[in-house]
Amino acid sequence: MQDFIAAWRHIPASLSPNLFQIGAFQLRYYSLMYLAGFLCTYVLVMRRIRREGYPYTAEQIQDYFVWAILGVILGGRLGYVFFYNPGYYLRHPLEILLPFEFTGGFHFIGISGMSYHGGAIAILTASIVFCRKRKINFWRFADLFCPAIPLGYTFGRIGNFINGELYGRTTDVPWGMVFPLDPLHLLRHPSQLYEAFFEGIVLFAVLWLIRRKSPFDGALFAFYLIGYGVIRFFIEFFREPDTQLGFVLGPFSMGQLLCFLMIAAGGSLYALRRK
Repeated sequence: MQDFIAAWRHIPASLSPNLFQIGAFQLRYYSLMYLAGFLCTYVLVMRRIRREGYPYTAEQIQDYFVWAILGVILGGRLGYVFFYNPGYYLRHPLEILLPFEFTGGFHFIGISGMSYHGGAIAILTASIVFCRKRKINFWRFADLFCPAIPLGYTFGRIGNFINGELYGRTTDVPWGMVFPLDPLHLLRHPSQLYEAFFEGIVLFAVLWLIRRKSPFDGALFAFYLIGYGVIRFFIEFFREPDTQLGFVLGPFSMGQLLCFLMIAAGGSLYALRRK
């Protein structure tokens, strides 16, 4: 039993974040997880269109995914820059979108740091513009996607786990793990796996089960905002805050403050749409 526990605790150290590497170029599993998440969402959305009578074509959905992918990448990156580390990127603006480090020479480092909330804001903006340009009912369009989106998060969080990043706070629970990127090498919560299960699988299951029972257009969107916000808010109590920020308001992290705003937005949206 002790051998099993020791092996479990050191799983992160046995994982390589790279699928392969040629010189300075690296293809990371994290990138593939993004593709898997988008593919999963696309398949589920197309399934709903075929079986539930949504009036959209495959061409419209594919066109929208171009907007969504750009929104996730640009919004997620800019959200991390502004929410989590603005001081550093004010001093190193070229590193915001370029995967290179220019301090002490020229080094390929990849793009490190993405914000869920930044990506969500960007996708919301892109979706509103897309629907207006295509004369599509935004609320119904949002309700089509919301039950499918969370399952994609599962892949993203597994990618975080393989990278050994966004690990949890110190703990003495039997399922705690040691992460190589932790300079202290302490036993920590595998918070990436918590998020993969609850933000991904559990939230997906709930929204998928109630998707046909939405009382009005926009209700599923509101439930999604509230559901993700609540789940992420509580999981943040097990996740180590970003080193450069720490706790930003008493015992709360930046992620929790953003989730609180998300919950409030979802509740307000539900009340307004219900009228």
